[in-house]
Amino acid sequence: MDHRIAQQRAALTGKLTDVLDARSLERSFPRLADLLRPGMTVLDAGCGTGAITRGIAEAVGPEGRVLGIDSSPQLIERARQLHGDVPGLSFAVEDVYELSAYREQFDLVTAARLFVWLAEPERALAALLGAVRIGGQIMIADYNHEKIAWTPQPPASMAIFYAAYLQWRADAGFDNAIADRLPDLLAACGVRELTVWPQHEESERSRSDFAAVLGVWADTASSRGPQMARDGFTTAEQHAAAERDYRAWLLDGAQAMRMYMLAVSGIRGGA
Repeated sequence: MDHRIAQQRAALTGKLTDVLDARSLERSFPRLADLLRPGMTVLDAGCGTGAITRGIAEAVGPEGRVLGIDSSPQLIERARQLHGDVPGLSFAVEDVYELSAYREQFDLVTAARLFVWLAEPERALAALLGAVRIGGQIMIADYNHEKIAWTPQPPASMAIFYAAYLQWRADAGFDNAIADRLPDLLAACGVRELTVWPQHEESERSRSDFAAVLGVWADTASSRGPQMARDGFTTAEQHAAAERDYRAWLLDGAQAMRMYMLAVSGIRGGA
């Protein structure tokens, strides 16, 4: 698969960028929050618009240093606008595969919801580990999109769209089940003292943010649908129907959703 195709398909558009702004360290990456200490140096790869990265910087305090990186200049610019005034926090446009400039600079390197959008996860992991000081920590969190569970099942139009979405992603070289591969990937790179935590994202109708959380798939149909149609994996009519029917289902029918996610951490070994 052409690396450029993977980059094009991973690029965020439309309403999905709002999802990034709504995240927080405590809600969206609680296992990472447990590892942070004042004064740490941290690299947050695939930081998007910087919402989680800001939380990291606030946790390590002004005596620490946090760098958020992303391949999208537009997302980094927004991150700087929203969070550039936080002490010790900076952002940079970087390719996650090319991080030699940061060799052994960080106590902790982390990435959440990034590897599911990488066609070469082993190469990215090696680059990220290179930025960790010997004896430092790495934590990666991501989804297995094949294990999503809705209660009850969503409309048929969304089921059809979601199946096409997984095929479109796989065609670009993305691993839909990357979460369950993370422990083996880290072990193969020599990461020691591996710990695996379930971090499933679950929401029920009783929660105040229920519609916003489940609505990510309507936003996906709206934002990714045109990309998928251009690539021949859906049609304008199909992704429009998926969005319409799913939004109606959210109002009257949807009860719960679980997105399967694992967080995996460990220690970088010797030189």
